[in-house]
Amino acid sequence: MERRKLIYYLLLNVFVSACVTGTILFWYDRNYRAVAQPIIQGPAASNSGSGETVTLSPQTDVPISVQSVIGAGTLDAEVVIVKFEGEGQLNLQGWQLKDEDGNTFSFPQLTLYKNGAVQVHTVSGTDTVIDLYWGAGEAVWRSGEEVKLFDSQGNLHALYRVP
Repeated sequence: MERRKLIYYLLLNVFVSACVTGTILFWYDRNYRAVAQPIIQGPAASNSGSGETVTLSPQTDVPISVQSVIGAGTLDAEVVIVKFEGEGQLNLQGWQLKDEDGNTFSFPQLTLYKNGAVQVHTVSGTDTVIDLYWGAGEAVWRSGEEVKLFDSQGNLHALYRVP
């Protein structure tokens, strides 16, 4: 009889642990992990003051994309993931990430290789080969906003709408 109670107790413990773990992972996924939603054709962007509308279309000659924005709106959690999917290597020096409010991050000397990615953190920190730090004092990204990736000549290469 005692053994039977122990088995029920263990099964109940496993069930409760699985439910708690699942709930925490669901919450984390909803709040800090973005599902990639790249924009193939850019929506209209209006020039300030002119009233004229310009349609932005990313160039496809360099296979690079903004894969995700994680933790939008939370300074300590905000990360933009940029991935190079081409052959060879790509020097990102002078490339820029921009938001709709005019915030701009300029990439330092950094080379991405085939399927290489870099994480751009909004907070301050020490740059490494896979993590770059913007040093902004407040959160930059918000839901519904577009992340734009420009090369060093100002050509648009990727658009991503923050979920």
